[in-house]
Amino acid sequence: NAACVGLKGVNPRCRPQETAYHREYFYIGGRYVPYPVLGGNLVYDQLYVEKLIPTGGGVKQPYPLVFFHGGGSAGSVWLQTPDNRKGWASYFLDRGYVVYIVDQTSVGRATQEDLPGYPLRIGSTAEIAQRGFTVPELTNAYPQSQLHTQWPGEGIIGDPIFDAFAAQFIPLTTNLTRQELSMRASGCELLSLIGPSYLISHSIGALHPILLSDECPQLVAGNINVEPATIPFQSYTGNATSAVGRTPARPWGLTNTKITYDPPANAPTDLKKLDNETDTPALRSCIYQAEPARKLPQIAKVPYVALTGEASPHITYDQCVVNYLRQAGVNVDWIKLGEIGIHGNGHFSFLEKNNLQVAEVVEKWIMRT
Repeated sequence: NAACVGLKGVNPRCRPQETAYHREYFYIGGRYVPYPVLGGNLVYDQLYVEKLIPTGGGVKQPYPLVFFHGGGSAGSVWLQTPDNRKGWASYFLDRGYVVYIVDQTSVGRATQEDLPGYPLRIGSTAEIAQRGFTVPELTNAYPQSQLHTQWPGEGIIGDPIFDAFAAQFIPLTTNLTRQELSMRASGCELLSLIGPSYLISHSIGALHPILLSDECPQLVAGNINVEPATIPFQSYTGNATSAVGRTPARPWGLTNTKITYDPPANAPTDLKKLDNETDTPALRSCIYQAEPARKLPQIAKVPYVALTGEASPHITYDQCVVNYLRQAGVNVDWIKLGEIGIHGNGHFSFLEKNNLQVAEVVEKWIMRT
């Protein structure tokens, strides 16, 4: 119904597409910190969590699902698509899962009162979203972009679906060390309360399931990552050449804070790095460990899968994450959607026209593990 597309869906006459569910919310973790200016205490480092339970057929699955959003967005991104179709939360509720959706510490409803400790930066501009997410084929920064067909609508400013998507962008913190430490503590506390769960993440949100797999692997049933942005030792901002669009990042390989290696690494400088690959727009070069590589014994305890769209920028560099983990002894499944007959997807496959088809791939992986 064109009258209910995008922001028009707020009209009371528009019928919602989401599955019916019971909803509760919680703030998990956190600690009291004295705040002398006001003569009292503030709570820092808490995680916002929504709990959704299906009302139709009830709970049928033994393990809950916990959803982690990417950068510049909040957990609400999992509820519905920008053109008001059913999102992944509803898909899995229909199949009898209890669904937990988090706003990561410092973001959205987990915004922190520790203003100096969680400084913020701009999440994204509309133009960045167009180039990287909704119409990468127009910029043509990498050849696979020309395969992109799945974004609903025109994908540019002025299109009601794009405008609804761009309106979701929110700031994110620049203190990634502080965020990682608080997500480790509050995330494992959440899992200790709800039991072993599958963690589903998108983009830079994939950082947090890695941390929880290292910190409390016994509580992680599986680690499902839609286009993980935990590129070893660096960040990509575009797809040009090795001299453009990359900056040093994640000194511990996949993270900004210490993770468990074997033999132990006491400092990032203990990790010997190797980068001797050719870098092209179609296949970006990666930094790996020099052999013999240290292993990641905690993370290796958790089944791991990455999903990559054939037209996304990530199809040019997700091999960096996959191969780094494999080199470190982690058993990784890498599902390239194009190779299993799911074509045309960009970075936000869980919002695109075939989003439920991609969700079905995730469900089948869960059933196999």
